[in-house]
Amino acid sequence: MLGGTGMEIDTTDSGTSSNDTTTKSVEELKAIVNNASNISDSKEEISQTESAIYELATRYTKNGQANELKNLIESIRPFLKLLSKAKAGKLLRKVVGQRLDMKDASRDEAVTLCEDTIKWCVEEKRSFLRQALESRLIGLLLEAKRYSDSLILTDKLVKELKRLDDKALLVEVQLLESRAYYHLRNGVKARSALTSARTSANAIYCPPSLQGSLDLQSGVLHGEEKDFKTAYSYFYEAFENYDSIEHELALSGLKYMLLAKIMLNLPN
Repeated sequence: MLGGTGMEIDTTDSGTSSNDTTTKSVEELKAIVNNASNISDSKEEISQTESAIYELATRYTKNGQANELKNLIESIRPFLKLLSKAKAGKLLRKVVGQRLDMKDASRDEAVTLCEDTIKWCVEEKRSFLRQALESRLIGLLLEAKRYSDSLILTDKLVKELKRLDDKALLVEVQLLESRAYYHLRNGVKARSALTSARTSANAIYCPPSLQGSLDLQSGVLHGEEKDFKTAYSYFYEAFENYDSIEHELALSGLKYMLLAKIMLNLPN
């Protein structure tokens, strides 16, 4: 975990420092975080508070304490002004991501939290963090079947990312755009968005999880056109990519492969 690295030698226990947050209780961590607005510009105090936030968020996530994690996100905003934009963005994105990824998280609450955090990013002129969170929001809107709403945000974000040449995030957003059009039964625009996503992906390193998602969507669209042979090849590629990192969607790729075999009337 992200503990501090004080230079003093602790003669009682050389394995920990005064900044080590992994050994502190939840109440001690909360006390450090609650005092964040009163700390000076001391690097040691800032580092300890940052570590306490990471540790507290991890414990809340592990214990399924969704409300506590939401309150933590809201309470640390003043402290983020003491960090560089890069550090603040990494911290907030991590903690918000932990809240959004909780399995028992209400979708409506997740959308509200994401929208509220995006509003804060706009006020604080945190453009890169805002864009990353808007990408997450598009995914949440798709899950909520608010496809038209997701496309309004997608259209705006794609134009912005193209102008900035941020291809890594652009691939993700164009893939989400393809899924939205697919659910709206607009196959032409779904394929067009996916082609754009693949073109963007060719210019960067594409991690297995994202490559798997591109292949899975390709397979789905080919299946819609009754081209089950090509669909099978994409599902196989998706399975391989997901399985290489032991991703839970590997099972979905395998199921789609079996379905394609059934549609082709092939026993093996």
